[in-house]
Amino acid sequence: MISNDPMEQHGNRPHGERFHGPPKPPVNEDTIKSVKIQIERKTFVLALKENPRGRFLRITEDVGGRRDTIIIPAPGLEEFRAVLDEIIQTAAETPPKAE
Repeated sequence: MISNDPMEQHGNRPHGERFHGPPKPPVNEDTIKSVKIQIERKTFVLALKENPRGRFLRITEDVGGRRDTIIIPAPGLEEFRAVLDEIIQTAAETPPKAE
């Protein structure tokens, strides 16, 4: 039998509530380089960091106090740049649609 009760579907948690478990201990990170840029109403912080697991790029977007972050492991930075270069080229070559 399939239940429509959100409490059953999500392990007795209301719909949309996430289980995070016990807090993870903080990991010591060293910042190698950090750059902050403002684009329209958004602030981006790109930080090259290193911890015991390796190097990574943390990109944080701040819009009116709300923050979202992605992390790219250093071994993937070249591939990320190649894809980003393709997207930049496409954006430059493709005219915006008229509204």
